Amino acid sequence: MTDIRNDDLGARGTSNGDGQREPKASEAKTAARSQVKIVIPADHSMVSLLGSGDELLHVIEREFDADIHVRGNEITATGTAAQTALITALFDELVELLRKGTDLTADAVERTAAMLRAERGVRPADVLTVGILSARGRTIRPKTLNQKRYADAIDQHTIVFAIGPAGTGKTYLAMAKAVKALQAKEVNRIILTRPAVEAGERLGFLPGTLYEKIDPYLRPLYDALHDMVDPDSIPRLIAAGTIEIAPLAFMRGRSLNDSFIILDEAQNTSAEQMKMFLTRLGFGSKIVVTGDITQVDLPAGQVSGLRVVQDILDDIEDIHFSRLTSHDVVRHRLVGKIVDAYERHDARSQAQQLDRGSRPTRRKGS
Repeated sequence: MTDIRNDDLGARGTSNGDGQREPKASEAKTAARSQVKIVIPADHSMVSLLGSGDELLHVIEREFDADIHVRGNEITATGTAAQTALITALFDELVELLRKGTDLTADAVERTAAMLRAERGVRPADVLTVGILSARGRTIRPKTLNQKRYADAIDQHTIVFAIGPAGTGKTYLAMAKAVKALQAKEVNRIILTRPAVEAGERLGFLPGTLYEKIDPYLRPLYDALHDMVDPDSIPRLIAAGTIEIAPLAFMRGRSLNDSFIILDEAQNTSAEQMKMFLTRLGFGSKIVVTGDITQVDLPAGQVSGLRVVQDILDDIEDIHFSRLTSHDVVRHRLVGKIVDAYERHDARSQAQQLDRGSRPTRRKGS
């Protein structure tokens, strides 16, 4: 825990006859500023906290509209009361992350600051230190509060829908949960499936055998799996049926027991396909459905099964809908900005269409 000292920064004005200071007119803004001094415990390295060459300190300075100065193990922040309170909370969380053995990165600092701004009563250090799966020399963790809630929902519900833009970890976290469940012998197999529909292409027009045809559609699932399981063991696990990766059409007519089943890119299912898939659920199984309803590649006029299912199943017990946003994007920081820009563009386009539709049409000769 950091030691914090607060100082109010009122500007010094002139004194009246009673010896009381009369504030200057220009002091209104200055009087709203405050200063905090944060003392970092001696058992924590300032290099670990602030980064090599003060790299992480520069990240913090970009995040806040405040003056931050470091001297020894004492950090002084000057700004508005709200900003200095956030900076104080940030350093408290960063020290806690170090205490729990987490190496600080620019990404971790930015995400901690974002969580502190967005949430009250939630400790970012508790979110960023949750381990879902340790695999191949690293630990897979949620990087945002919504991701943690999504991961927790998978533990607590039989069917979970994860809906959100690209890069929010929908499929990756589901895969980590599936591998963990298999390792813990909670399930006997993992089944990974996607609809073979993308950008208007159809399987019959692709060259090669059936498996060569479906490989491009299933490759993202293989890539995620390779991050979590020894690649040399994957062919053996597939041959034994412990891991099955197949297009959605292969699910018809089956009852899937003791399985962890992931349906990826579910926005490209029809309403009928979604119903078919969900009714494959057997005893001892768990289903995670992921998709982005803003990226539907179905033929014009066909309704996405992922859109429809939200209205049909939203109030059924043991079914949970996790909704992720651009704030949960864990790819390059520009990806979140791109997602937001497209959402603003779509909103403007819809508003323009409604405006055009509401204008009265003029008759000829009027």
